[in-house]
Amino acid sequence: MKKTLLATALLSCISLAHAADQAPQDLAPVVVTATRVATPMDETLAPVTVITREDIERLQPASVQDLLMGLPGVTMTNAGGFGQQTSLFMRGTNSSHTLLLVDGVRIGTVGAGIPAYEQLPVDQIDRIEIVRGPRSSLYGSDAIGGVIQIFTRHGQKGDSPTPSFSITGGSHRYTDGQAGISGGTEHGWYNASVGGQYTRGINSCRAAALNVGGCFTNEPDDDGYRTYFGSLGGGYRWDNGTELTANLLKSKGDIEYDGDFQNDTRRSQQVAGARLGFGVMDFWKMSLSVGQNIDRADNYLDRADLGADMVREGYLYSRRNQASWQNDFTLAPGQTLSAGVDYQQEHLQSDTDYLSTTRNNTGVFGFYQGLFGAHELQLSARHDHNGQFGNHNTGAAAYGYTLGNGIKLTASYGTSFHAPTFNDLYFPPFFGFPTANPDLKPEKARTTELGVSGKPGIWNWAVNAYDTRINDLIELDENYVPANTSKARIRGIEGQLGADVDGWHLRGYLTYQRPKNDGNGVNHDNLLARRPERIARFDIDRDVGAFSVGTSLTAQSYRYDDAANLNRLGGYGTVDLRATWNFLPGWSVQARVANVFDHTYETARFYNQLGRTAYLTLRYSPAK
Repeated sequence: MKKTLLATALLSCISLAHAADQAPQDLAPVVVTATRVATPMDETLAPVTVITREDIERLQPASVQDLLMGLPGVTMTNAGGFGQQTSLFMRGTNSSHTLLLVDGVRIGTVGAGIPAYEQLPVDQIDRIEIVRGPRSSLYGSDAIGGVIQIFTRHGQKGDSPTPSFSITGGSHRYTDGQAGISGGTEHGWYNASVGGQYTRGINSCRAAALNVGGCFTNEPDDDGYRTYFGSLGGGYRWDNGTELTANLLKSKGDIEYDGDFQNDTRRSQQVAGARLGFGVMDFWKMSLSVGQNIDRADNYLDRADLGADMVREGYLYSRRNQASWQNDFTLAPGQTLSAGVDYQQEHLQSDTDYLSTTRNNTGVFGFYQGLFGAHELQLSARHDHNGQFGNHNTGAAAYGYTLGNGIKLTASYGTSFHAPTFNDLYFPPFFGFPTANPDLKPEKARTTELGVSGKPGIWNWAVNAYDTRINDLIELDENYVPANTSKARIRGIEGQLGADVDGWHLRGYLTYQRPKNDGNGVNHDNLLARRPERIARFDIDRDVGAFSVGTSLTAQSYRYDDAANLNRLGGYGTVDLRATWNFLPGWSVQARVANVFDHTYETARFYNQLGRTAYLTLRYSPAK
């Protein structure tokens, strides 16, 4: 109890938060992900963190992991540096329990059911919205821990053609470059950009006794990473309000790693989508959208030591087609209703002979939000029909009350689920032994949450406490076959507060969580693997004329690498320093030193992380 009270006090008084760069009287920023419609952030009733393009350029991240690590409820693991497999755990849930969208399109491999965060180019990102808490009643499967949506860079209506450019060099022969052009007319806008990234890398995996480690081999060499990417986007808005938009993001990379069966993957990822929105009547707006996510991985074994060329050892190709029809009705001032249908088709091809390679899902949803003076109410419900596991229903309710001094109280309850992956359901028998279970049921969760937030002057802050219970958790049974045999309970409290004032940019986040195994087995009451109990991050920047200096401090407590809690990974803290010189309008030179004190740590057992690294960037980015 004392620890809980102390954590609550610290969150209320110390934790700094993500705030928009605005004066108190400005309109609140608008977010889309929390409600599927453009809604002022103050009215979402869900905890939301937003990363803008200005934030990205100020923080100088080299990867999406750099951007997201340490945000409220967010922890990440990495298997050995740039380009290596990266997993995200939102609010202590599994890595497959967070839905990732890119410009409204769901992404992630069909086989394993997790997105490749390491393959997303930071240079192509305009904005990120992170919504914490269950959102299955709006999006269907996977949104147990929350939803993250990445919006790619786009042009502005009425702008003349405007180029952008950046080039970075750094430790481990790191090189990154991006060039693009954007602009618009009275009715349209466009953006086109390309780039690439290369690093010699580090030795991704260390060997333990008898040359056995996380990768079960001993290859003490640098594991390089190179990738190329590009994006296209545009839109047109007619005088009657009809709007058509389209986006394309593609990356292609070569990832080296340590392994005795495979040690090189050539991977491509593509996300494409289009949306048409128009007004049917004054009170009725309709939108139609389509999207596709393609992910292909070709795995090779480098046999140069035997005088042989790279030999392909396997491939996996996944395709997800999506379509949505959404209707938004204005029922009365301050009251809206959204309803629609989502369709999704998943397809997988591989040299592994899966027992089934396709499945479809149709979801029907409705969402109501109403403002009644100081009271806010949001209700949502969804029915999903999946060709493999049948029907599943989810729902959510949220209530908010604004006090006279601007403080808002919120309470919510929501249910969510995660559909079994193709690997869980259809992976073929291995040496005659079953490795999949076609009778698996979806993992089901329910979350209760209380929150309080405020905007005193130039500051804004929020504290949220939650309790998530997951049933039918999929684990391997005694025969190493996936089964709905376990449970989990995750309780946590997270806080944020921040401001932009007199050249200071203050951001900070603090999370305390208890992700526990709640099943009846031998691992009862153990911490869930690879999830720390305490997470903290502080970003502090100061503008002085043409110069800006800043620092980020990130800390995480210990975690265990296994469900039995036998392999403990120590807690760690890192300090980053950065500086920017704006020497001409739109032109800047930036420098960043990450992990200044060269701290050695692991987020997954046996996998090395970058030590002290330095970067120098030349950037041209005109102000919008």
